[in-house]
Parts: sequence; structure tokens; C-alpha cells
Amino acid sequence: MKENAIVIDFKDNVATALHPLGKKDPVRVEVDGETIEILLTQDIPVGHKFALQTIPQGQAVIKYGEAIGLTIQPILRGEHVHVHNVESRKGRGDRQ
Repeated sequence: MKENAIVIDFKDNVATALHPLGKKDPVRVEVDGETIEILLTQDIPVGHKFALQTIPQGQAVIKYGEAIGLTIQPILRGEHVHVHNVESRKGRGDRQ
């Protein structure tokens, strides 16, 4: 099976799409030696992230084993994770 997403660090709560992924596609990713399957709830463009688990509002999005931002709304397992629902820890230039 072709790998279509990657998890960088076992602490990550998001995976990154290696190819465009479609809504309702089941995606298998390896996390710390264990394979998990996520059913996507939205289309995910190549290079974008999706949630491996539900991330409550105000919680850290973890990629590379580090917090890269905070959720501005709850993000459900399988949802697209991007600037519409995450605020960078350094602030966003499109919001005042």
C-alpha cells in the first residue's frame, strides 16, 4: 500500500498528507511503531495536516514533537488542520 501521510514524531497529534486525500478516505499512518487508521472528514490538500485525534479549542497542535500553534476551535479526528482553525504561536498576519 502506498504511503499517503506521515507522522513525524510519536507526540504529534496531526499527520501530513503526502498526496491529495479525499473526504471519507481511510488513511493509515504509523505512530510510534503502531499503525492507526483515520477516516478523513474533509478533503486534505498535499502538504496539509489532518487531526489524528480530537483537539479541543485552545489546545496545542503538535507537529515535529513541538507545539506549532493553538486551536481556535475544536478540531475533530480526521479534520483538516490549517489557518482556518489554528493560530500560529507567533501570530497570524491575516488576523488583527
